[in-house]
Amino acid sequence: MGNNTSATTEMLVACFHDDDTFKYRAYTFTYLLVFPVAFLCNVGALAVFFLQSNRRNSPSYVVMMNLAISDGSFSLTLPLRLAYYFRGGVWDFPDWLCRLCVFGFYVNLYTSILFLTLLSILRWLAVARPLRHRSLATPTRSLLVCLGVWLFVGVSSAPFLSNGVTNRAGFPRCFEPSSPSSWGRILILNYVGVALGFLLPFVTIIICYSRIVQRLTAPSGLRSSGPSNNIRLRNRRRSVRLVAMVTATFLLCFLPYHLIRSLHLHAVCGRWSCGVVVALQRAVVVTLCLAASNSVVNPLLYYYSTRTFRDKMRDAHSSLLSSRPGSFRSGLAMMRRRNTT
Repeated sequence: MGNNTSATTEMLVACFHDDDTFKYRAYTFTYLLVFPVAFLCNVGALAVFFLQSNRRNSPSYVVMMNLAISDGSFSLTLPLRLAYYFRGGVWDFPDWLCRLCVFGFYVNLYTSILFLTLLSILRWLAVARPLRHRSLATPTRSLLVCLGVWLFVGVSSAPFLSNGVTNRAGFPRCFEPSSPSSWGRILILNYVGVALGFLLPFVTIIICYSRIVQRLTAPSGLRSSGPSNNIRLRNRRRSVRLVAMVTATFLLCFLPYHLIRSLHLHAVCGRWSCGVVVALQRAVVVTLCLAASNSVVNPLLYYYSTRTFRDKMRDAHSSLLSSRPGSFRSGLAMMRRRNTT
């Protein structure tokens, strides 16, 4: 029986790596697109956030800055992944960099999910409980919650630091389990991540979304007229837009990856047929590419959900397009003057 189990395990490992060409091509294509866009957009977003001195006391901006830091940091690991896949799956860098890249992916994935959830909660409080929002959602408390998210996700993802460089077919490999026996541990970590890092946040944003829609469509909120009511309605619509974009991000980037990843781990641990394992492996590759693309989607959220962010981006764009000498400095000065008014 021991020989049969060993033979089955070796067969699964063989078929698992039999489709490496598809995996390497898909990851190379995705990261070539994601890296420059994610890096430039998130660095640009951080620059705009820092220039908005009058908005630094906003709890939502504190959360968005942390989200941009998470996405920007993840984008810095993509050149290492690209070098690995261009080399056909040969890791030429130190072992600690391999561990850091694996760790960084999961930290970015789950901090992004939790920061997006926190944004939805803040928006719900602002719309449905404005008085409590003013008293509870202070910048200091928002920063402390964000630090708690970093700490929680970092500690929870620490087991992935144990997954470093392994040798397969005579070459150093990264982003692969160290041994077939480690799949069982990965399956347990998967369900912890699904429960705490996906399902609970997803249910939370769905509740926030439904409550905001109820508040927006409530007849009592539409009885009065005038400029103040128009501003209130505009703010509520922007709130719905924010939570709708967050929901779309969950459905597109996070839901498929967690679902397919769980099925794939069950297929490997349950020793399903080789054809099923390979098919699920391809699906995992596609959904992981979608999950990695969330670092590109999030800057769109800053732009379309925040009017002042759009204004600062237009100011920066105008200053860059100006042909006069020193126009960029004058554009930045104009942005700072607008912040103080």
